Amino acid sequence: MTVEVLPDADALAQAIAERLTTLVAGSQAQGHKPRIVLTGGTIAAAAYERIDADAADWSDVEFWFGDERFVPEGHADRNDQQARDAFLDRVSATSVHSVVGNDCSLSAAEAADRYAATLPEDPFDVVLLGMGPDGHVASLFPHHIALHEVDRDCVELFDSPKPPPVRVSLTFPALNHTESVWFLVAGEEKADAVARALADDGSIDETPARGARGLQRTLWFVDEAAASKLDER
Repeated sequence: MTVEVLPDADALAQAIAERLTTLVAGSQAQGHKPRIVLTGGTIAAAAYERIDADAADWSDVEFWFGDERFVPEGHADRNDQQARDAFLDRVSATSVHSVVGNDCSLSAAEAADRYAATLPEDPFDVVLLGMGPDGHVASLFPHHIALHEVDRDCVELFDSPKPPPVRVSLTFPALNHTESVWFLVAGEEKADAVARALADDGSIDETPARGARGLQRTLWFVDEAAASKLDER
């Protein structure tokens, strides 16, 4: 577990963009096609916008998403659309695995199962995760039954406390099937959750972020505001 504290949200976004680009370029130099799980959120979008299209071959990267709002494809609320607008289209990404949109042809459960079938057998290289002030990651919210799912890699949710209520989310067995987990967290309103997530004691029911761990490394990128209560642990 490593915590890197950056001065502010802008510095955080820049660091993430640079580190992700370095990871991809280094992996490709070794003949490996990187597998990356993207997240949504303000910091992630800011990082994506800073990615250098020419610093790596982004067309030779496979992308997934940790969760998705079950709304029609192209909707501004979708994580995949936000990522496309911020950088995927700009860098000519071609291997993008998205949750089927809600066009009334599939139920959320069917969309979750179809998405699970796209997941790789080998571990992801990195899973990017934001975290809410309540400690949720992807669409795994406090005290939700999905926190303890062990049989399905992807589940449907109908009662998200954040709108829209219907979502599709990877579960911990899928999110943790990765070499590295990177948390991207900024803002004083998340300081309590950061402190709980990194405390010696606690539960995933109270703070779901405690359940996300990389096979080799778990890295927290936080700004000074989000890290402000770590000394109180």
